Amino acid sequence: MAQKPNGDCRCNKGFADSYMLLNPEDAHFFDLFRVLVSRNIGHRKFVDSHAEGAYEGSFRHRWLIFVSVVLQKFLLLVAKPLALFGSFVEFLVNLYFLNGGFIMIAVNFLTGHLVVPDRNAPNYLSCIGNLDARIKLDAIKRDDCRYYVSLAMMASKASYENAAYLRALVKTQWKMEFVGFFDCWNDFQGKATTQVLILLDKNEEQDTYVVAFRGTEPFDADAWCTDLDISWYGIPGVGKMHGGFMKALGLQKNVGWPKEIQRDENLPPLAYYVIRDILRKGLSENPNAKFIITGHSLGGALAILYPTIMFLHNEKLLLERCEGIYTFGQPRVGDGAYADFMKQKLRENSIRYCRFVYCNDIVPRLPYDDKDLLFKHFGVCLFFNRRYELRILEEEPNKNYFSPWCVIPMVFNAVLEMIRSFTIATKHGTHYREGWFLFGFRLFGLVLPGLPAHGTQDYVNSTLLGSIERHFKAD
Repeated sequence: MAQKPNGDCRCNKGFADSYMLLNPEDAHFFDLFRVLVSRNIGHRKFVDSHAEGAYEGSFRHRWLIFVSVVLQKFLLLVAKPLALFGSFVEFLVNLYFLNGGFIMIAVNFLTGHLVVPDRNAPNYLSCIGNLDARIKLDAIKRDDCRYYVSLAMMASKASYENAAYLRALVKTQWKMEFVGFFDCWNDFQGKATTQVLILLDKNEEQDTYVVAFRGTEPFDADAWCTDLDISWYGIPGVGKMHGGFMKALGLQKNVGWPKEIQRDENLPPLAYYVIRDILRKGLSENPNAKFIITGHSLGGALAILYPTIMFLHNEKLLLERCEGIYTFGQPRVGDGAYADFMKQKLRENSIRYCRFVYCNDIVPRLPYDDKDLLFKHFGVCLFFNRRYELRILEEEPNKNYFSPWCVIPMVFNAVLEMIRSFTIATKHGTHYREGWFLFGFRLFGLVLPGLPAHGTQDYVNSTLLGSIERHFKAD
């Protein structure tokens, strides 16, 4: 079962100058409803807060806290059956594809040749991998200005798979060096919940490390709790940052973000520190090497938070060699002060940051950017519509998603995306063909249009079919 997502009340938070932390495990039935009728949220057992004005919450702010805590409690309750259901679905889908369909499952069973899926095998794909099984990189050539963007997205998509699959993919298909795949510790959840892929792309002009964080898996209650947690920490000189994402990256209880740590060898590594140590070693030994950071969904949030800690620690070597940060379907990670801090630091260190958003994807529009919540986007937004046409914006349209004026246009757009499933291969080639599993997923768009739009398929297509070269050539 998923571990308690927080437990901050008993921790020293001296590394932060302010904070607002939600502890779903301490939220009882009547206390939850009291938060809706009492403005003094500081009296609630499940809210741990130290911030100016934090004890006086508007009804809408209190409603958002209520929804966040209720959803997290529900996920903790269903974590085990959700994981079992997800494993069952993945098993059935892999059974279908590995044997060549339902008829061949019966034939192979009767003839003794049934292929039984092994979740740790190189031929086993996650649900996300089965939605979009493309693995080839040759659609974009190395001398194309879009190459590293395409590589970043493909690495982000691949990071959802198991270690054996990734090792075979990187070494055999992509002809690159497989540096490692790491299952990283979350000190607050008390388990390994963060996964990261690191590979090395070698060529004559430049060697490039690619660091790709895994995003939210559909049946992972821990990852969904991280996404839904609207807790935050205020870091002196930086701003307020999303608490759940910081914990997933490697925030430590009581001490926060020390520059150097003594690792407990009995536990998995902390994501930020294991990546930093690998990059420190690799970059110091290879003056021709640089690196990029990427991720889809939750992975995108971790990708942009990573350089924040590099700035805090003044990691000069890493800052000099960071080529770019590319995120796909990334949620908001901090407040306006944090956004200003990052814009300044990215500019000072000449680090490119590009935030890709596809159409009605719900995730980049969360957490809310309004007077009740503090979260803000920053940096260049490369926004793609249903036809993969690019617009360069500061903020995606319909920035908070839940607008009654946008419901009908979004549902209509979801219908057109379903129709596109049958025509895209004819228009753009077989590389873009969509299968029945993805079409079934697109059906959910009729109920919640922003859900299928968050899938990796449309982000891969955006990097290949969108006119992003005009943005990168301009740089």
